[in-house]
Amino acid sequence: MSIAIPFGSPLYVMLKPTGSRCNLACRYCYYLEKQKFYPEQVPLSDELLETFIRQYLEAQTMPQVLFTWHGGEPLLLPLSFYQRALELQQRYAHGRLIDNCLQTNGTLLTDEWCEFLRENHFLVGISIDGPQTFHDAYRCHSFEKVMRGIRLLQKHHVEWNAMATVNHLNADYPADFYRFFKDIDCQYLQFTPVVERESGGQVTDFSVTPEQWGRFLCGVYDEWVKEDIGQIFVQLFDATLANWAGEPPGICSMSPTCGRAAAMEANGDVYSCDHFVFPNYRLGNIRQQSLTTMLYGERQQQFGRNKSASLPRQCKECRFLFACHGECPKNRFLKDKYGEPGLNYLCKGYQQFFVHVAADMDFMKAELDAGRSPANLMNR
Repeated sequence: MSIAIPFGSPLYVMLKPTGSRCNLACRYCYYLEKQKFYPEQVPLSDELLETFIRQYLEAQTMPQVLFTWHGGEPLLLPLSFYQRALELQQRYAHGRLIDNCLQTNGTLLTDEWCEFLRENHFLVGISIDGPQTFHDAYRCHSFEKVMRGIRLLQKHHVEWNAMATVNHLNADYPADFYRFFKDIDCQYLQFTPVVERESGGQVTDFSVTPEQWGRFLCGVYDEWVKEDIGQIFVQLFDATLANWAGEPPGICSMSPTCGRAAAMEANGDVYSCDHFVFPNYRLGNIRQQSLTTMLYGERQQQFGRNKSASLPRQCKECRFLFACHGECPKNRFLKDKYGEPGLNYLCKGYQQFFVHVAADMDFMKAELDAGRSPANLMNR
């Protein structure tokens, strides 16, 4: 069977070399429930590592390729694992430029690790949920260890960004949250709303509410817009401006389609998305099928198209559809005002945020269209 490959459209696979195995057990971690699918938790073998790297590079259509090492906790593997990975990347690169990104809780970082990461130009994502009171509440009282890891990254001049979850606790303190990251010299900030459900379908008590999410986004934005445009890069704000300007937002949750970012478990199983590591979304295993076949095949393409195709009537009528595109499908479990399924749980919060920033986004789009900097907003 031939596979149609869309040139000029990169794909990503988030590799979990340790599976869901981690040295922490954060209360809201959605990987914990995945352990029942992989109870043995065997790390990625050398044979599968080579197969993955070869297939991943063969599947790419762009000259620059990003490898994303995730978990669980990827630093549970020894440094030699990543040294071997870099050797294999160069063997199969065939002229492509390769970048590496590693997401970690930061507690296992050492001087040796940081030297390796700097020398090999890794971008390191650190999971940290803001000031100590907020972070320690759900992340196993690991704040001091995480901050030690951040200081090591800074000491060794490793490029890093922060990935924070927004939950029922820290969502009520957007200014404190943002100022904390500014105080620790974080220039690149991502934050993700915690929306998890119990087996019966009800939202967990630690999940953020739609109203909290809206107030949080507006509160953080009001801090950022004062003096940090162009100095601190907040992923969601960048994506919002991109959609306002008619450009690709750079993150799948705010894109009209998804399916370009798959996930692979340590045994070689490939899933449509990291948020859908369930049997119904298993595409296959790289021992039997190639990544090209799985990720460019019709099943995965339909998964991506379903994001737009399953929008309910209320979304289609919304004046801000262009800005969020219904956000992540994993959060679309409500019925809309017409009784149609598929409304995003966080819809009210996003609506509040878009109304709050609309005039500023119009101004920054106009500046971009005129070839000027969006940061001019701060001078109005």
